[in-house]
Amino acid sequence: MNFELTDEQVMIFDMAKAFGEEHIAPFAMEWEAAGTIPKDLWPKIAELGFGGLYVSEEYGGSGLSRLDATLVFEALAMSCPAVGSFLSIHNMCGGMIDKFGSDETKAKWLPDLCTMEKVFSYCLTEPGSGSDAAALRTRAERTNEGYVLNGTKAFISGGSYSDAYVTMVRTGEDGPKGISTVVVEDGAEGLSFGALERKMGWLAQPTAQVQFDDCKVPAGNLIGEEGKGFVYAMAGLDGGRLNIAASALGGAQKALDLTLAYMGERKAFGRTIDSFQALQFKLAEMEVKLQSARTFLRQAAWKLDHKSHDATKFCAMAKMYVTDASFDVANTCLQLHGGYGYLADYGIEKIVRDLRVHQILEGTNEIMRLIVSRQMLAERG
Repeated sequence: MNFELTDEQVMIFDMAKAFGEEHIAPFAMEWEAAGTIPKDLWPKIAELGFGGLYVSEEYGGSGLSRLDATLVFEALAMSCPAVGSFLSIHNMCGGMIDKFGSDETKAKWLPDLCTMEKVFSYCLTEPGSGSDAAALRTRAERTNEGYVLNGTKAFISGGSYSDAYVTMVRTGEDGPKGISTVVVEDGAEGLSFGALERKMGWLAQPTAQVQFDDCKVPAGNLIGEEGKGFVYAMAGLDGGRLNIAASALGGAQKALDLTLAYMGERKAFGRTIDSFQALQFKLAEMEVKLQSARTFLRQAAWKLDHKSHDATKFCAMAKMYVTDASFDVANTCLQLHGGYGYLADYGIEKIVRDLRVHQILEGTNEIMRLIVSRQMLAERG
């Protein structure tokens, strides 16, 4: 087995990291305070090919692998996990449309998605159906012109900010087989938004409920086939879980880098604190956690790229392990900074706040444990 990145993959990582250091990191705290990300950032990211990472080149995408994409999100998260993760959601939408949409559907949506002239959000979660996503209640009734939607989506990154919403709706019976996927464009009749949510982290990302009140959607906005939406949503989540894990990893790596530098400067009892063996042990433990998490993440991405039969299980395991390990590392880095870690100027408390949600979204880590254990039980015979 070869664990080395190719020259092209190293270039992808370095390009994303350099972009983040120039265009994201200097403004991250400013965007946090404003509660939004300037829209003019996205076309700059798209110029690097990061707007449609999994989209085929025919429609303006980069056609990269899932492993390649984890490098992009890990690198961008070193500048701001909230910004990198928002880009991950946009790309998850692009991947779903490219994989399941008709040629006509792809031609309609993907060019603007890849240039990021239009920013896309993903709408699955509802106030009464979080982990039990198949219980969603947002209804889409078929009409002569298309569909009329009624319902509410919750915790939507980009709610009231994005230009289009890839939305899972119920077109048929209860359960997963009655769910379809449609695209709702901003400005659609009957589309509205709740107030912006007040959050612990990811403050730069506008988050709000997305509400449909007799919202009219053209028939051509259906993605794929009716009744297949839940399958599409779950397929998108495999890759989304890898990206959220990669973003957590990038944030934790940045926290560790900052901590290494701080410990070489901070003095206690007449010497720098990096000379105390107990604290050196902490550094070693964090390094092992992040390196093992990185290897595990890339193995899961490789399995998804190669359509391995156990790819979903490995994506769930990687999401669970990497996000837990990354938060633990960031939290330990804050502790090693002492009181200074609690101050915004040192950059650590923001990372801790941002990474906490990675253990919740794209399926809580409790649900990841359920996915893994169920597959284990199914395979034991």
